[in-house]
Amino acid sequence: MNTKNLTLMALLVAVGAALYLVIPGYGDGMKPDFMLTMMFIGIFLFPDARSVFLLGATTGVLSGIFTTFPGGLVPNIIDKLITAFVVYAVILLLKKAANHLVVSTAIACVGTLLSGTIFLSVAIFVLGAKVPFTLLFVTVVLPTIAMNGIVFFIIYPIIQKFLKRSSFKTALSN
Repeated sequence: MNTKNLTLMALLVAVGAALYLVIPGYGDGMKPDFMLTMMFIGIFLFPDARSVFLLGATTGVLSGIFTTFPGGLVPNIIDKLITAFVVYAVILLLKKAANHLVVSTAIACVGTLLSGTIFLSVAIFVLGAKVPFTLLFVTVVLPTIAMNGIVFFIIYPIIQKFLKRSSFKTALSN
């Protein structure tokens, strides 16, 4: 892992954090988690275990710090780490297909679904939060899947073009 990779991963997480902070909440202040989108882009660009761990841990901690969900720090860290490694495994399994924008967007959407499900499950069943799973799943997770899919579909090709023009080497550009 080199400094250029770490810098790009930090920029992706920072952009995700900035998006998370400026996007207005809805309902009881719940927000779509655009840090997830940036984490997925980072995993697609740097599919190695160390990078995935760093992206998952950093995104989890920052999401947990900025969350408006009561007691959301621990569920965020757990869900981002698990989701990061599951998405990493899927990318490794679908290596050739994962290079296609539609497939990578579908992987990001499934990753968002997994992340939301894990987050709510940990918050409700482990921490004992008194919130309705189904209501939050329908009103927060499902719209977030759609929004993250759209954002991923738009931003990922832009980042790929930028990296190609700058002759930046990533695992999928080889």
